[in-house]
Amino acid sequence: MKIRNKRAGGKVPTGRIVKDVVQRIMERTQVPNTYQLGEVCQILVKDNPELRCKAGCWGIVSAVNEFSCTVRMWDGEYAVGLQHLKSYNYLPAECQQMQVICDRISRVYSGGLEESVQRFLESLGKLNRAYLMDLEEKVLKVLESEIRDYRIKIEAVSTSTI
Repeated sequence: MKIRNKRAGGKVPTGRIVKDVVQRIMERTQVPNTYQLGEVCQILVKDNPELRCKAGCWGIVSAVNEFSCTVRMWDGEYAVGLQHLKSYNYLPAECQQMQVICDRISRVYSGGLEESVQRFLESLGKLNRAYLMDLEEKVLKVLESEIRDYRIKIEAVSTSTI
């Protein structure tokens, strides 16, 4: 079956036109947003190339909107459409644990880190469980300590040159 519309000038519509029409239909049907603040969700890329680098990552819902959620991840907050979220259905205590892990990763993560350290932290952002294994916990503690010591040294140098 061939589909043609006015926006496509009588030709087969582009993917963008189809996506826009589908989005408008979804908005008209108004499927309720059932996500809750603090809920842990997985990012699903589907047909959104902007989310490609976040495929399989988890995030924590920090704002619930009509057709999207703002999701906090280790490297910032992102507005994500409902079709790109999948709840892990964690218990409240597990969601709280994930919040702690997210906070810890966020304090350490920065673009200036060595690539292997960045990749380790990013891999923690893809865990499919609400806890760290012993070795992951130890490595994260070492990174937290090193980053804290490094920041103290930088502050000391910057205040001594004033």
